[in-house]
Amino acid sequence: MMNSMKYPSHVLLLFLFLLSGRSLQAQPEMALEKPETSRKTFPLVNPDFTTSPHTGMTRKHWKDAALYLLSGAFSYVKTLEDPMVFPKQPGKSYPQDGVHTNTEMLEGLCRTLFMAVPLLKENPDLQINGIKVADYYRRQLVKLTDPASPTYVKPRASNGGANQILVELGGVAMSLAYAPEVLWDPLTTPQKEILSKTMLSYGDGPTISSNWRFFNVFVLSFFKEQGYKVNEKLLLDYLDKLLEQYKGQGWYHDSPAYDYYSMWAFQMYGPLWSELFGKKHYPAYAAKFMANFREVNDNYPYLFARDGKMIMWGRSISYRFASVGLYPFMGLAQEPGTNYGWMRRIASGAMLQFLQNPDFLAADQIPALGFYGPFEPAVQIYSARPSVFWMGKVFLGLMVPEENAFWMATENEGAWEKGLSKGKAYNKFQEGSKILITDYPNIGAAEVRAWCHETVAKDWQKFRSSENYNRLSYNSAFPWQADGPNGEVAMNYVFKNKKNAWEALRLYTFRKFEDGVYYRDVVLETHANIKLNLADIPLPNGILRIDRNTSTQAVQVRLGHYALPQLNGPIKTTSRKVKGQEVHLMDNGEYQLAMVPLSGWDGLETVRATGLHPVSKESAVFNAMDSFQPGKPSPVYATLMLWKKSGEKWTVEELVPVKKITQGLDGKTVTVAFRKGKAKTVRFE
Repeated sequence: MMNSMKYPSHVLLLFLFLLSGRSLQAQPEMALEKPETSRKTFPLVNPDFTTSPHTGMTRKHWKDAALYLLSGAFSYVKTLEDPMVFPKQPGKSYPQDGVHTNTEMLEGLCRTLFMAVPLLKENPDLQINGIKVADYYRRQLVKLTDPASPTYVKPRASNGGANQILVELGGVAMSLAYAPEVLWDPLTTPQKEILSKTMLSYGDGPTISSNWRFFNVFVLSFFKEQGYKVNEKLLLDYLDKLLEQYKGQGWYHDSPAYDYYSMWAFQMYGPLWSELFGKKHYPAYAAKFMANFREVNDNYPYLFARDGKMIMWGRSISYRFASVGLYPFMGLAQEPGTNYGWMRRIASGAMLQFLQNPDFLAADQIPALGFYGPFEPAVQIYSARPSVFWMGKVFLGLMVPEENAFWMATENEGAWEKGLSKGKAYNKFQEGSKILITDYPNIGAAEVRAWCHETVAKDWQKFRSSENYNRLSYNSAFPWQADGPNGEVAMNYVFKNKKNAWEALRLYTFRKFEDGVYYRDVVLETHANIKLNLADIPLPNGILRIDRNTSTQAVQVRLGHYALPQLNGPIKTTSRKVKGQEVHLMDNGEYQLAMVPLSGWDGLETVRATGLHPVSKESAVFNAMDSFQPGKPSPVYATLMLWKKSGEKWTVEELVPVKKITQGLDGKTVTVAFRKGKAKTVRFE
């Protein structure tokens, strides 16, 4: 989870050096296979549809899920001496040469421990495949300090910088603090001394100006709790800087992005640290973290679909349901008015989104790097195969007692049941982060628009500028499709650049959210004279785009709708005239999409793609096309991007809700008259 800040070359070299440290033998890269029929999806045994009428999941089933994942990991452990190391997934993930490194193995130790430690807290004698789990992890902790071990972690040199080892040791400190009586207390005094020196050499050191500061904080805090002398000045400094990254309404800024790290890092680590250390040692800091945490309640739950599905958005998406790891801690925050039944419904729903997807586990019994199955466009170079178990942080929420309201409240669908009515779209705008969350009750989906402003030229890790962030919006019903070399694009614009290659937009500047319209300006990275004013208008069944092309350079341009994966048969496409407009429709048996080019476009085509979608090998998307020529006033691309569930019929008003579009004489205003409801005026600055 190396941060994407603009590192100087020596940091990159350090990173690569760490990954090529102590190692085991290389393994050939082999394509991951789908699970064999003998390896079933997560079995929900004795579901409780009284307490949890939507998912059947209770606290017991969360423990079952932790054991289910942990059992797959322990299939690679035959003795207490074996490191937690898994087959490499082909592609850009590390180790590139297939030679397993100590950093990778430390990830395996740290991240599987997130699943193990809540189970060990309640059952210290737990065994998996004949291995005593507590004995295994204690032995592996000791081996971190053994120079003869392939998992040996060399203490940080006095002039050493921050690196992935800090991240993993910070995670280890969380687990040590969660169950010290199982993992720490049984160690001998010499074992504790040498392990403390190694861990403190990283905790009492430099970090990255992001959520990484928490890893230093957890190491320093744990050893302070154990009576060791620590650098308290540095600890307090990092706590201050973490709080400074809070921008309101539940969102922290992770230098430079807003994404799930605001939640699965800041808003989970803050309450966890407060519970384990802060309330006892630093009550004023704990109070601030908990005050920030309480503000999550008003908007983050709306980022999830009615059935709890999470949106595919941002980096490290292979961590999947780590996105819901903060919800159990709402039971400790005890904020009046919290709908605990809804919070648990979201959390359990997001877990089942993956645990019961047949592509989630490969045949090797380890979750793939990807979204459902392997998906290379969503993988980052800082990830290795064990990185996926960062999702295991969700199980740290099991520290919330069984009798807590989070577990006892009857599951419900919250605002989706009371407040979000069909026939409308609902927007929640966060002023500090400029994030817009939109909920669509007609299909039960959630959508997000957020930060992206990163050039490919300066994005050395190649993800801040990619589809992980540069889509116009992200929707829980329609996971993002990667761009193709022939102009295939979904939910973004692409332009034919000077190298005769299709280039996606990524340099967005937020302008305002006003009267239900989300405004951004955007410029093409390789040509400053190619630019657009963007206006997104969420509608009950989709989006109306009113985008002004202010480019002064002739250029080929394409705009894509969301893409549909091919499921149980070919995707069907049709077109027809409705109220004088050419309406294009597609249907994959689960959803229907419609795209209506209202103005500015030369034409529209159906683009079928192979290997670009995270759900299936084959997919399809509508692309509108234009051969742009500069002119006055600047032409407006008015486009309807609509959706429905399969089997539902469209009315004329749903397919063409726009009656008339009028551009002002100055070219900066566009008035949209709807067939139903009042007109809306788009005002570009």
